[in-house]
Amino acid sequence: MNRKISWIVVAAVVLAVAVPVFAAEEKKPTMSAEEQAMMEAWMKAGSPGEVHKKMAEDVGTWDMKVTSYGPPGTPPTEEKGTATRKMTMDGRVLVEDVTSTMMGMPFKGQGMRGYDNVSGKYWGTWVDSMSTGIMVSEGTCDAKGTCSFTGTMNDPITKKPGTVRMTSRRQDAKTEIFEMYGPGMDGKEMKMMEIAYTKKS
Repeated sequence: MNRKISWIVVAAVVLAVAVPVFAAEEKKPTMSAEEQAMMEAWMKAGSPGEVHKKMAEDVGTWDMKVTSYGPPGTPPTEEKGTATRKMTMDGRVLVEDVTSTMMGMPFKGQGMRGYDNVSGKYWGTWVDSMSTGIMVSEGTCDAKGTCSFTGTMNDPITKKPGTVRMTSRRQDAKTEIFEMYGPGMDGKEMKMMEIAYTKKS
């Protein structure tokens, strides 16, 4: 008799614990249609896609031939460097680390490029060892890999934001030409720099 009573007590305890748990699971709040749409929008905005896979084709080590242009009548200067490109943020951002010389001095720089699913535009940043500021740019690229960006950075002479225009184009799978244009001494746009990239690996 005692054993029968003890089993009844155990069964009652199990039911007392289990029933509220099952009830709580059934009463879990579900997302509204609006909340579901918001979640899907955030997921779509944050997921890397075909454009990001295309950027990943640039991963590798590149030789650089850097040509810098001065005022009219002065010869351009040429220097060499190396760029290492890799994807980060789980395939969302392309990072470029540059080691070179600039005006005969050691030079290091780092750029990032990404594609914003929300705006439908590419974005870029650039920092280097000859500045304490940052250049931020935005642009577009076509299916052939030809890109056009507009960037803004602080001008150390005027102490005001200055604008530069940058283009890059692929000559073939292992050759890329980058060009930068900005205001010259007369305020008119001039070609400031050209970088010929040749992929090593």
